Amino acid sequence: MPVFATNGLSKHYPSVRALDELTLAIEPGIVGLVGANGAGKSTLIKLLLGLIQPTEGDATVLGFDIRTQGLQLRQYVGYMPEHDCLPPEMNATEFVAHMAQISGLPAAASRERASEALRHAGLFEARYRSIAGYSTGMKQRAKLAQALVHDPKLVFLDEPTNGLDPAGRDDMLDLIRRTGHEMGITIVMATHLLGEIERTCDQLIVIDAGRLLHQGSVADFTAATETLEVEVTGDATLLAARLTAAGIDATVEGQRIFVRPEGGHDEAGMFDLIRDGVVDLGLGLVRVQQRRHTLEDLFRIDSSDAADGTSDA
Repeated sequence: MPVFATNGLSKHYPSVRALDELTLAIEPGIVGLVGANGAGKSTLIKLLLGLIQPTEGDATVLGFDIRTQGLQLRQYVGYMPEHDCLPPEMNATEFVAHMAQISGLPAAASRERASEALRHAGLFEARYRSIAGYSTGMKQRAKLAQALVHDPKLVFLDEPTNGLDPAGRDDMLDLIRRTGHEMGITIVMATHLLGEIERTCDQLIVIDAGRLLHQGSVADFTAATETLEVEVTGDATLLAARLTAAGIDATVEGQRIFVRPEGGHDEAGMFDLIRDGVVDLGLGLVRVQQRRHTLEDLFRIDSSDAADGTSDA
């Protein structure tokens, strides 16, 4: 059974369609929810938490109906919001234990679970310090700890690396991976940074202007293609023209040539033509490698389709 599934899910406001007829089903794992700011990521999370009601469509989370069973589903779901919502006058232990009690745990169990969650988040030594004195990275870790304290089956993280420097971002992404893999919790991580998805997530949901662009495995999308990427020094257009004359599809981008076999050329034959062309034209060969899709390709493809009038997203 999917962790959550939506069917025609929409949320309309007077001046904007924040989410538009979204239909998808997500299996357990670490899921990247990616889109530009304003694409509808936070709206989708709030709908799936039962915090706001959809305009149209329906969805289930862990088998609960988001329209009628929001209170029940939130017992099994954690949420790390994007904005700074921590009470500065409390220490992390008090705050996280309080959140555990709100989730239904007894007082003694709440403090025990708070210590465990803060240890996992890397805040155990600072657990009695006032949150007012925390750095941005420490505050993000405290927000993650409160999302995990009641041992949820599913956690939504809204821009978890927001405001962090590169080292802090790396640490947070490592912590998210460990949380998903070691604790067996399904994580949905909303971000506008595509590189974070490639580094951290197993599955991918891409939305733009409230509509679904792509859903699937990150590994499948970034798998190697038949295209070879050839980087040279010198005039790359000369080599591209020579390959094209030999019946090979060659496209130039700066010093790189993207080569696809056509007309019966096998891979060995292509390598021979590239090698001979580089030598005969006096070019320098930097590298030849099989090209991999990147997540940026999703948005390039969509933009190209929209310009041609063929996009339905």
